[in-house]
Amino acid sequence: MTGEEYIDRADDSLQETYEPPMPLSAYVEEVLENPASAAHASKYLLAAIEDAGTRTVVEEGERKERYRFFDDPHNDGEHAILGNTEVLNSFVDDLRSIAARRGKEEKILWLDGPTATGKSELKRCLVNGLREYSKTEAGRRYTVEWNVSGVGSGSGMTYGEEPTPDEDDWYESPVQTHPLSVFPQAVREDIVADLNERLDDHIPIHLETELDPFSREAYDHLEEQYRRQGVEDLFSAITDERHLRVKNFVVDVGRGIGVLHSEDDGTPKERLVGSWMAGMLQQLDSRGRKNPQAFSYDGVLSQGNGLLTIVEDAAQHADLLQKLLNVPDEGAVKLDKGIGMDVDTQMVIISNPDLEAQLNKHAEMEGSDPLKALKRRLDKHEFTYLLNLSLEAELVRRELTNETEIWEADSYEALEERIREPVTIAVRAGDGEVRERELAPHAIEAAALYAVVSRLDAESLPPGLDLVDKALVYDRGYLQDGDERRYKEEFDFADVEEGGGGIPVTYTRDVIADLLHEETDRHHADLDVEGVIMPRDLLNAMAEGLDEAPVFSGTERTEYENRLVPVKNHVFGRQEDDVIDAIMRDKRVDEETVEEYIEHVYAAVEGEQIANERGELEEPDPLKMKVFEIEHLGRFDESDYDGAEAEEGPRTFREQKVITALNRHAWRNRDADFRVSDVDPREIPVIETVLGSHDWDDVGRTYEDLEPSQWDDPPSGTETERLKEKTLANLQEMFGYSPASAELTSRHVMGQVSYRWD
Repeated sequence: MTGEEYIDRADDSLQETYEPPMPLSAYVEEVLENPASAAHASKYLLAAIEDAGTRTVVEEGERKERYRFFDDPHNDGEHAILGNTEVLNSFVDDLRSIAARRGKEEKILWLDGPTATGKSELKRCLVNGLREYSKTEAGRRYTVEWNVSGVGSGSGMTYGEEPTPDEDDWYESPVQTHPLSVFPQAVREDIVADLNERLDDHIPIHLETELDPFSREAYDHLEEQYRRQGVEDLFSAITDERHLRVKNFVVDVGRGIGVLHSEDDGTPKERLVGSWMAGMLQQLDSRGRKNPQAFSYDGVLSQGNGLLTIVEDAAQHADLLQKLLNVPDEGAVKLDKGIGMDVDTQMVIISNPDLEAQLNKHAEMEGSDPLKALKRRLDKHEFTYLLNLSLEAELVRRELTNETEIWEADSYEALEERIREPVTIAVRAGDGEVRERELAPHAIEAAALYAVVSRLDAESLPPGLDLVDKALVYDRGYLQDGDERRYKEEFDFADVEEGGGGIPVTYTRDVIADLLHEETDRHHADLDVEGVIMPRDLLNAMAEGLDEAPVFSGTERTEYENRLVPVKNHVFGRQEDDVIDAIMRDKRVDEETVEEYIEHVYAAVEGEQIANERGELEEPDPLKMKVFEIEHLGRFDESDYDGAEAEEGPRTFREQKVITALNRHAWRNRDADFRVSDVDPREIPVIETVLGSHDWDDVGRTYEDLEPSQWDDPPSGTETERLKEKTLANLQEMFGYSPASAELTSRHVMGQVSYRWD
């Protein structure tokens, strides 16, 4: 595109965002056509979240519906919140209750949890999501602006500058006052009642706010001037389009969203609503009183009026929390003893666990606890560290790269490919040169799994499972046990709180960063291979760094070190599977053969016929089933058959392992009307095993002359040399290994296999 074309696109974008200012009457017609645009703060926030839609995720072994709003879709996922879907859904449920006035309207939503759990991302999602929603036709947000020039005498309206004619005489409400607040209360109530009758929604609009003090000053000034002139239709004169117009605005920090940061200071009044400007008071003719035109309106409630107020790192502003109690209760705040301001805002506070310690410092006083009223109004939603391997792997990658894509997959197998993926990062060395470092396949997975395992409760493990098993159940929703899948509901996991402690992603990120910046790879120098970080390198570095990291106690260090071995064993198993798959790539069963087998088995068990290539019906072929079961499944031999006919063993297997699994899979994937979509045979456990799984016995039978002990430097012309060359190529082609990481991984696996090969 040319530069001019980009300018045109920008013009079109802004033209779609903003509407021309309109008279008050036109605005009323607009909201009568689209009542949702007049929504009060909590209802508008809820609408923005729901407008983005939902998607299905598996977290902690359970399928959940997740609001895409929290994936930061308008910002390409840059500040997406990973995991904590149940917490976010609870947040939205409470927001829905507040919006509908179902007994929670006095609540302040409190988001608590350790560092690096996604609380800051939530703030950014709210800001980004509301900003972009307000640019859409459905999400238009409106306020008013005033012009009192040329009416009577006086200094007019100003924020501190002398007025000038025309457009410069218009002054927008500094606190985004709702346009309907211009109407007298009785009329406003009738308008809102009319809107709710037209509203296609179960949550009615509530609007009790009066004009803000700045706008009230303009209104009163106009009213006084026109009353002196004897004008009969005062309201029409005051709200004439020469003096009042309605305009839409783009929601952002300072305009509908107030954010109080941890470093913000000032008196409670300054932080909450703003401050008086002495110089301005002297300029304005206020007749012995404070003029609201001389107020800054830069406090968090002023900025957030009309939509959202966020207090970041609330422990730094604990002195303000008690002063906020009247806001959700009364919807009002004071600028001064004589000047109040109605506030319509949804309050959210964000904190680390230290705020709870402050709130409980008088807990022993029970009924006399001075913070009791505050604690009653705080509605706590606790973020935890991620307990899903895939989410933690995604988060680690985000911390190391500029990737912002949300991982979505149709099956867990596709998600596993993302978890396994290598990462290549360019690093500037001490000599100024930029070198590429590779995190080998399964390295990110290893780090993520170790972090997740550190966060799980070991006391709730059923017999026969370890923490790695539990982590896999949480991520997949099931545990593969031979031909069977055992789903989470089959395990007796105690109802315990997990994720409140453990290894944070920031620690993992820092360990990887240190490894990336090492000048040489001390582990692989003898192979003339530099820049490759293997999974075991990363796990060892994470374990070794525990002693020096100040964030861990002595007990935590010991506990986390003890959890390292099962993680190493699992990751080695994953590398082993890659190597076997690469060796046996040419021996895998194609999907058509599998589907044909299932078709014949189903027909045989159900006593049905199947259509051949010519479309003619015929009996299922017992020989095809026998060959598949002997050669591909490896479960039976000739003694299990009478000629081509199956004996009891294969017949029972077909009924209990194949057909039962097929029916179970169909049942689990039914829709709301109990209809079953196409069944993918690859997702049936026993068939999945056939499609992609071999073991070392299969390798030994296929390559009888293979010598794993010679793998590092195989003799020329041997089967080991030929097989190694093919395996390394397959690792690169199938799984994204580099030549270096393929060499290192295959050496590591074969070195372990050689001890038990004979």
